[in-house]
Amino acid sequence: MNAVLFLKCYDNHFFSPEIGRFQMSSIQEQIQEVEDEIRKTSYNKATSHHIGRLKAKMARMRDEIEKKASSKGGGDGYSVKKSGDGTVTLVGFPSVGKSTLLNKITGAKSEVAAYEFTTVTVVPGVLEHKGATIQFLDVPGLVKGASSGRGRGKEVISVIRNSDMVIFLLDVFQPKHYDVLMDELYQAGIRVDEIPPDVTIKRRDRGGVEINSTVALDLDEETIKAVLDEYKIHNAHVLIRENITVDQLIDVVLENRSYVRSLIAINKVDLGYPQLIEECRKIYPNSLLISAHKGINIEELKDAIYDCLGFIRVYLKPQGGPADMEEPLIVMSRTNISQICDRLHRDFRRKFRYAQIWGPSAKHPGQRVGLDHVMEDEDILTVIIQK
Repeated sequence: MNAVLFLKCYDNHFFSPEIGRFQMSSIQEQIQEVEDEIRKTSYNKATSHHIGRLKAKMARMRDEIEKKASSKGGGDGYSVKKSGDGTVTLVGFPSVGKSTLLNKITGAKSEVAAYEFTTVTVVPGVLEHKGATIQFLDVPGLVKGASSGRGRGKEVISVIRNSDMVIFLLDVFQPKHYDVLMDELYQAGIRVDEIPPDVTIKRRDRGGVEINSTVALDLDEETIKAVLDEYKIHNAHVLIRENITVDQLIDVVLENRSYVRSLIAINKVDLGYPQLIEECRKIYPNSLLISAHKGINIEELKDAIYDCLGFIRVYLKPQGGPADMEEPLIVMSRTNISQICDRLHRDFRRKFRYAQIWGPSAKHPGQRVGLDHVMEDEDILTVIIQK
């Protein structure tokens, strides 16, 4: 029998005579060791590439944990189909008032509209505001450790990853829960109020790693190559168009990050005393102070959601005909033509030939553009497809 014999040793390590080396009993312990080494290493120019490699290694191991959990059915076990012009998920600790806010802002009734995916209940609602249809999702409360699966956190986070925006709903009596929520989302690969770094990595068969940049970089080539080497990228052309951190470079390499917008709403202000409310204002000056139960500042919250999603209007023009200026297509800012094609018809992207643009994003009226062209407010669009 070709079984590998493992002898129990100290500190939860195991020794394999066949392999001839120690193995950690869990990836989590390896991650902890890497974190400790990063913490103990002074950051300077001489150590930057070493720290970069350690961060890449840690991110790779966390990604392994996520993939193993998913393969065993303990990860992304469900998804919610997106609808409307944008999807917003309410994120907060248990009992902060998410269900009350959902019912107040959309008219949903959780006891009627709830539907289940595995053991987790997602409550949907729809907000119609300023011509936009916004899908709202209320998920079970997140707790510390959710990114590692605690409290069915992975299922909850899978919904958040598919959202366009999150509302962090905080209790006026415990406003610092925000830091815990942000950390859990970050560990789960969700980047809040960030945009994908402008970096392109094209793998090739030979030639080593070639790095070009259009801006001055804080990262040196040795650090960049150390990160790529951790992911076995030994031949590639790297084009960097902005000054990035090593964490952003790792995000680009992993290609599995989710980027969402956010708002902070502090609930139950009707119960808080003035000094507490003023303290919340100091900690989160851009937050909205609301009471879901009393309906305080709910209309202001609706306006803030609409503005944060950054909706723009795109007018559709059939080929050879006039544009429909009465009913624009409502999409979010930074939407490209590929995403609009998906909205219009499932075959439009596959049959796409070219598009024509009139308006702010066009260099000249009727400019021909491709799927990657990013739209701007009040653009006029014609999509030409294969017959």
